[in-house]
Amino acid sequence: MYFTQHFWELLFQGIRLGSLYALIAIGYTMVYGVLQLINFAHSEVFMSGALGGVFMLTALAGTNGNIPSGFSAFEYTALALIAGAVVSAAVAFSLERVAYRPLRKRHAPKLVYLITAIGASIFLYNLAGKLFGRNNLQVPESFHSGPVFVLPGTGPSGPRTVKTLDVLIIVTAFVMMVVLDLVINRTKLGSGIRAVAQDAETAQLMGVDVGKVISRTFIIGGLLAGVGGVLYAMFHAVSYTMGFIPGIKAFTAAVLGGIGNVRGAMLGGLLLGIVESFSQGIIPNGLEWVDVVSFVVLVVVLLIRPTGILGERTGRAA
Repeated sequence: MYFTQHFWELLFQGIRLGSLYALIAIGYTMVYGVLQLINFAHSEVFMSGALGGVFMLTALAGTNGNIPSGFSAFEYTALALIAGAVVSAAVAFSLERVAYRPLRKRHAPKLVYLITAIGASIFLYNLAGKLFGRNNLQVPESFHSGPVFVLPGTGPSGPRTVKTLDVLIIVTAFVMMVVLDLVINRTKLGSGIRAVAQDAETAQLMGVDVGKVISRTFIIGGLLAGVGGVLYAMFHAVSYTMGFIPGIKAFTAAVLGGIGNVRGAMLGGLLLGIVESFSQGIIPNGLEWVDVVSFVVLVVVLLIRPTGILGERTGRAA
């Protein structure tokens, strides 16, 4: 059976994909935690990070992607991750200042926030299409090649291997998620985020600068989405519409784990990625059924546990 023969490759692929979903999902869940708002423009924040990373790689390596050594490839990738994170953080911060803060000051209804988020999403991806063209962009080809790791067992075509880039994506994503968890639970900023998520008015009375906390929440979500966008661009074409599908999947992951719960977003992203990968190995023509399987799993989980797997708000997280 294909699934048993390729179990390790499918598992590794699922973890890689799931870790990217988790990075994007954290932005959704953090904003929801502090504002009770589904920021549908977050998919364009992710897209902007991917564009920033691709332009940085192209500027460093050239269109042919001639990289002199493995260390240079690592250095270029690190710079691309930083560029993507900075661009996405700037876009997320601008969104909060321009689109959401005025509504918050006017105590606008939640429906207005939702409409504004959708409008901001449409504006941003059309702006990107106008500024950077509507053709797909690619990272230099040489970033797709490189050393490989050998997995346990032997497949029909020989030893099973995993690209170094796969390992880099997983390690980078996990390190960032661990750091974020420490920030949320061990720092003053994290205490402010949890306080605002639990009760913004009381937090303000206790001396918490709610506006600053919300801005920093958007920036953190943008940083993670930008890194996720650059890592995603390593395997996928980059375009002004690229944020839609990963954004929907990441939102699904956030709901699956428990919307408003950072650890739930991490868990939901990983589970969704693994489910998608395994479905390709179990179901004939599984690639065509991936999206169906993902949303069926979401519906089943929510029928059993409507608040998601962990089901805690950020403000009540440990």
